[in-house]
Amino acid sequence: MQSLTRTDERILQSDIFERDAKEQRKDLGTVQEPARDLTVYRECDVLVVGGGPSGTAAAASAARAGADVCLLERYNHLGGLSTGGLVIWIDRMTDWQGKLVIRGFAEELFDRLPADAVAGPPPEDWGSQDKDKAHHWSFRTAAYHGVVTWSPTIDPERLKLLSQELLIERGVKLVYHSWAAMPLMENGKVAGATFESKEGRMAIRAKVVIDATGDGDIFARAGASFVNDIEEADVHHCMNTSWLFGGVDMQKWIAFRSGDPEGYTRFMAGGREACGLFERPFVSWRNDIALFMGPRQSGYSALDVDDLTAVEVRSHRAMAAHLDYFKKNAPGFEDAYMVLSAPQIGVRHARRLVGVGAVLRSQWPEGKALPDEVAVTPAVSPKFPNISIPYGALVPEKMDGLLAVGRHVSCDRNSHGFMREIPQCWQTGQAAGVAAALAVKHGIQPRAVDIDELQQALLAQGVYLRPRNEVEAAQQKEQACA
Repeated sequence: MQSLTRTDERILQSDIFERDAKEQRKDLGTVQEPARDLTVYRECDVLVVGGGPSGTAAAASAARAGADVCLLERYNHLGGLSTGGLVIWIDRMTDWQGKLVIRGFAEELFDRLPADAVAGPPPEDWGSQDKDKAHHWSFRTAAYHGVVTWSPTIDPERLKLLSQELLIERGVKLVYHSWAAMPLMENGKVAGATFESKEGRMAIRAKVVIDATGDGDIFARAGASFVNDIEEADVHHCMNTSWLFGGVDMQKWIAFRSGDPEGYTRFMAGGREACGLFERPFVSWRNDIALFMGPRQSGYSALDVDDLTAVEVRSHRAMAAHLDYFKKNAPGFEDAYMVLSAPQIGVRHARRLVGVGAVLRSQWPEGKALPDEVAVTPAVSPKFPNISIPYGALVPEKMDGLLAVGRHVSCDRNSHGFMREIPQCWQTGQAAGVAAALAVKHGIQPRAVDIDELQQALLAQGVYLRPRNEVEAAQQKEQACA
């Protein structure tokens, strides 16, 4: 087990647990699958593969921009890790001054979620450095480095329903219980995808495909370049299954954790000894529901079915062990019970696209607005200014007909630590959805979309960014004054 502490480049304090030994798979040869003709299920302008945060945002934004959109989702709901993965703690959407910079689709969701489905600090406290407020919210996932942030927790069922209804309102064709298999290729370009369902294998033709699988399944199988290097000493390469306990009193737990630091330290040490894999609870949208993000397990691959199975087995056993220990030892957990283990495994990293551009660690200190900026993300600590997300991070270096969104966009492994988070997935999804709609409208490839037109279309959808013409005008003014 490694214990990681909070730094300028890492928000969480966390324990990382190494994998169990892996049994080697026997080589049993191959079988030959005969060629066959596939039924074309649908033709559309934009096919979004994956209905997680980025895919939902992409589909909603492309449809809002006038495209005929189809979305394939392997589960029975939208939202991905933010719902089915129980990652219901939504990371920071304000910068370190309290300004809301992750807007657009994200803001629309929070405007429409019921008030009792969201828990977090009021807008007037965003950016506050008041010690009492920061202390209070630091135990409620909403204050870091002494600054109160808008990083709320949400009701996953409400977000599932809202995401679904929003897409249906905009005319998106939803296809649940369908797992994309392979990209359709025409003249070296992506032109749709095949998928498996209870009806067997079928195909969807599309003018633009958006890979929102999270693991880059479509762009990798199409032949686009990618990298999969990881930072071994960080959580962003780990996997886990989250879960919820009910019947708790989180105010009582927080009072213990904040009021008895030595007792809390003894409690955590006892938990590690009793359970092996051990994790502390987080608040949720309700006082009587506790969120466990699951012990973070390293050394497993999100692309290996045996590894995925092993993580699930370990996580479910850990859930039961935690319940026993917490009921006996944790203030506020005396009457706790299991509510739900996440139906979606918590994968942080598999592949990252090699794009025309990228989000890079070297860009953090300057915080420069890139010419093809399509979103702005808060920096990981107050040490750095806001960070520009370029359109090129969504565009494959060479492959046409496709855009990539979510945790597998083009970035280095340091920047991936925040680019994989749910708000950033909403951002890149919205940018790709609007870009795909413009590509279809003009009959061009996504890489040829006019950046000025794209930026204006994103601004019209409520996205916060710094358009190229405004940045260039400001630069010229500075040069003239100098």
